[in-house]
Amino acid sequence: MILAVVSGKGGVGKSTLSFELGAALDAVVVDADLGMANLPYAPGPDLHDVLAGRADPTEAVREGAPVSILPCGRTLAGARAADVRRLDDVLHAVEAAYGTVVVDCPAGMRANAGVPLAIADACVVVASPKRYALADAVRTRELARELGCGLAAVAVNRTVDDPPLDAFADVLGAPATAIPADTRLSEAVDRFEPVVTASPNSLPSTRIRELASAVRVCGR
Repeated sequence: MILAVVSGKGGVGKSTLSFELGAALDAVVVDADLGMANLPYAPGPDLHDVLAGRADPTEAVREGAPVSILPCGRTLAGARAADVRRLDDVLHAVEAAYGTVVVDCPAGMRANAGVPLAIADACVVVASPKRYALADAVRTRELARELGCGLAAVAVNRTVDDPPLDAFADVLGAPATAIPADTRLSEAVDRFEPVVTASPNSLPSTRIRELASAVRVCGR
């Protein structure tokens, strides 16, 4: 299964949730934000190299850690050399080798955000807990629908009070899960310690596992 994690705008915690879902689903996380990568990077071949035809997809996957990641390069030259038309073959090669793939997608409605959605089997839409964020989530859902990508779940992220989950679920037509604001989540990527493994009994971990369960149901 290839799962796209998407959002209508940046800064809502999409990369953090991609990282956590990678741990919860025992998946490889692919950082597909070619110009604004956020997930951890280590020396070696990366997605820029793979999309430029300089490396094999599976040799670029970093294993042996709580989350396996295919990182993206950080240079403008690498982004320019990357041929996004190769992404379909890359993601399916990783899926064939590892099983589930979680794709951290570019934010917004640009063309490059739509490429992973056109490839993925399903998506998770990440939104802020404000009511005005519903409009962004709807636009993202519509883009996914146009590209033939099903909506597995909605993650209403960094909640403090009770968010309008029913509104998100009713309008978007998928289960909505509230992910609480928690410093452990905000620090997880930097520490390379997903909350679902480091603090398995915490509320954030419970909610992320709920999100992962919705993804599994959608993938059946």
